[in-house]
Amino acid sequence: MPASDTDLHFQDARQLARAIRERRISSRELTQHFLDRIERAPALAAYSVVTAERALAQADAADRLLAAGIPMGPLHGVPVAMKDSVHWEGTVATGGSQARADVVSTQTAAVAHRLMAQGMVILGKTRMTEFAFGLSGQNPTQGTARNPWDATVARAPGGSSSGSGVAVAAGLAPLALGGDTGGSVRAPAALNGVVGYKPSSGLISRAGCLPLSDTLDVLGPLSRNVADARLLTQLLAGPDVDDAATLDLSPDCVTNLRRPVLRRRGAVAMLAPQAWPASLTDDALQAWHAAQGRLEQAGYTPTAWHPPASLSFARMADDNSLVLAYEAFRYYGALADDAAQPLWDVVRARIVAGGRISQSSYEAALQRRQADMATFAQAMKGVDALLMPASDQAAQALDAQDTRHAGLGKLLRPANFLGATSIALPAGFDSDGMPCAVQLLAPAGGDAALLDCAAALETVLSPVMQHPDLSAWGL
Repeated sequence: MPASDTDLHFQDARQLARAIRERRISSRELTQHFLDRIERAPALAAYSVVTAERALAQADAADRLLAAGIPMGPLHGVPVAMKDSVHWEGTVATGGSQARADVVSTQTAAVAHRLMAQGMVILGKTRMTEFAFGLSGQNPTQGTARNPWDATVARAPGGSSSGSGVAVAAGLAPLALGGDTGGSVRAPAALNGVVGYKPSSGLISRAGCLPLSDTLDVLGPLSRNVADARLLTQLLAGPDVDDAATLDLSPDCVTNLRRPVLRRRGAVAMLAPQAWPASLTDDALQAWHAAQGRLEQAGYTPTAWHPPASLSFARMADDNSLVLAYEAFRYYGALADDAAQPLWDVVRARIVAGGRISQSSYEAALQRRQADMATFAQAMKGVDALLMPASDQAAQALDAQDTRHAGLGKLLRPANFLGATSIALPAGFDSDGMPCAVQLLAPAGGDAALLDCAAALETVLSPVMQHPDLSAWGL
């Protein structure tokens, strides 16, 4: 292994891929390194299923191919984790629910096929909120992933892709795949101090994944930096006849990912605070102002962006919840209505509430969505990305009724309703030493420009990459 073995788990995916290509480490050694860390940290509960035997077999295959001069892709041999909503034949895909605890997948999702086709190694499935219906990351029926930044207080890991965020933050995987229907990639990224990227709908196929909302579901990566998120997305992106959304997306959205561009400093605007859909706590507001100060010192002075009168971010957050709940009931309403099913009462109530939404209200929300998307795209002309807070507060202690992190959804859901591409970036810490974050938004299809801007800002917002003290977790 390389001399920097102790820091191996915090190297980014591209560094690890380079080490494998240069024969400084084998894929098997690297995979075993992560598997050993996962085994030593059961208290973090990042994984629902660890596929150690499969992972080592994949790593051995990657090493044999490389020895034969056949690398399958730029992340050949690099381990990755997947959310427990992704089907992988022969493994359990519970969707975070005990109602599916014994359901073994008979198919493999398109994203899993693409990961393996790139020579990557799948470590296992990560924990999630039940049926992806919640942003705190809480799951009392299967077990809640622990936010690694506090070993004393059980704080929110962010959801619904909670285990994916914890796995990357704690060095239990260099990359992870999550899903974002109402902020579910960006929330765990924000609360765990990593990068979480929500692509435009249709960029990555959802075929073979457990659904929540056909209108809103998107898959996206959690990573250590923007470049890793961009590369993994580039490898997974492309049309798929089994997901119609991928056929509607302009091919430029995919091909432009391969061509990073240096953006002018005025390409980023800032959502005017009067338009924020939630107010920030004093701690979060202080972190936001500190981030603004770092941007100004680096020569970035984003102008205030005032949305058109019809574009209320608070209303769009509510509309996103309406569409999500209505469509979720169509999938899981029968389960929620069955009192014998072992659902968490909080998630059961959310699903059941979707059954009380009228079709006319749902259709009206969809009409507003189309109008909002067009209005946003028009208003953003000349601006590549819009900067705004990603959370109203850092991770707080979990509460039984799961209401303490409601502000998180208010800030994250508008991007989903707009069909926007969005990314959460680390941006300092609160007074308790818990991560804070900002997000960038761009109209649907503007992924390449958004990622260009994010790459330029990430080292300004977080000049030194920090990691949690993991000694209390046995790491």
